[in-house]
Amino acid sequence: MANEEEGVPAEKQQSPLSSSSSGPEDSQEATGRAEDAGEQKTDPGEVRSQLGSLSTDSSLQQFKMRKFFVLRPGTLNQAIKDVEALVNKEEDGSIHGTWLMAEVDHWNNEKERLVLITDNTLLIFKYDFVLLCCEQIQKIQLNYIDRISHGSFSFPKRSLLKRDGEGVRVFWDRLREPSFTSRWNPFANDFPFITFTHHPVRNIDTFAALCDIQTFSERLKDAAQNAHTRKPVPGKANGVLVLQQPIYIEAYVGAMAFLGNQNKLGYCMARGNLGF
Repeated sequence: MANEEEGVPAEKQQSPLSSSSSGPEDSQEATGRAEDAGEQKTDPGEVRSQLGSLSTDSSLQQFKMRKFFVLRPGTLNQAIKDVEALVNKEEDGSIHGTWLMAEVDHWNNEKERLVLITDNTLLIFKYDFVLLCCEQIQKIQLNYIDRISHGSFSFPKRSLLKRDGEGVRVFWDRLREPSFTSRWNPFANDFPFITFTHHPVRNIDTFAALCDIQTFSERLKDAAQNAHTRKPVPGKANGVLVLQQPIYIEAYVGAMAFLGNQNKLGYCMARGNLGF
């Protein structure tokens, strides 16, 4: 017992001896170790806070994404079957691809769309993912398409609107300009072009290819070139001009577009219970 009691203070006495015999380098190393230990104590808290914020953001994003009816199991597959059944094989030809995108009109309103490219036609479908039915079809002959623009969105200098991301605009009559009445009519649909941008669900892995506007632009260019070769239009330059340039939207205030886009009114979404 006496040896054990003496052994304990012997270890305590060695520590001051070793520290007194150490030089400035050892003291600097000790100071560095102390600083490192202090940093290690603060790092876990910072990491936990960062992980917490990331998990909160991801959970909120997942909650918002689940509101889109197109994400409901089996909904998209049924929609694609329905729109493919509306393709006229004799007039339109075989289907080259299907895309889920958002149309941007001349007042900066977003509208959910299913888009098909066939041998002869570009088809744009307004599809109701709630009732699982097609409400409207727009057909554009590929041999009339003369320009495809790809780039970011731009607005007039005095415009209060803005739009992030990139888009694709398809032109099919370069000689016809929209009239003044059409430009200021939010319901006008006689424009010789149509504009698309990414669908909000594009970041989901299973939807990434379906919402890729870059691939859509390339496939559309190839299909239009082939259509020009097979069926040239008299008095029209045969070929498609592909441009990398900003997509100009001549809208200035657009309060309805701002509210509609913020609340995703152009998409089929679950909007909760409405009542009094």
